Amino acid sequence: VQLQASGGGLVQSGDSLRLSCVVSGFNLDDYGTGWFRQAPGKEREAVSCISRMDGNTYYADSVKGRFTISRDNAKNTVYLEMNSLKPEDTAVYYCAADCEYYGGEYYFGASGQGTLVTVSS
Repeated sequence: VQLQASGGGLVQSGDSLRLSCVVSGFNLDDYGTGWFRQAPGKEREAVSCISRMDGNTYYADSVKGRFTISRDNAKNTVYLEMNSLKPEDTAVYYCAADCEYYGGEYYFGASGQGTLVTVSS
């Protein structure tokens, strides 16, 4: 299983970015997939998850209404569209396979190399 995230960069507050994650070694429609992030000196934070169990899409409260997760099964690619970016969104973003959300908790499986998003004020 390999996951490679890309699309990060330095942007200003209010800007948009689209992250991509190309996966190999499994089919996207066989697993839930999602994104989490980790800011310097902080714990990992779940961002979003497309659940395989119930087919729903979940978002952390901090990004709800601003971020949109999607995927293209034919391209084996997961996307994270990020709008109205804020300085507190600055983090390394990782995509993960086998993501699920239940009981109020996110669960992530294998993840790959992340991509850095820096939002300046």
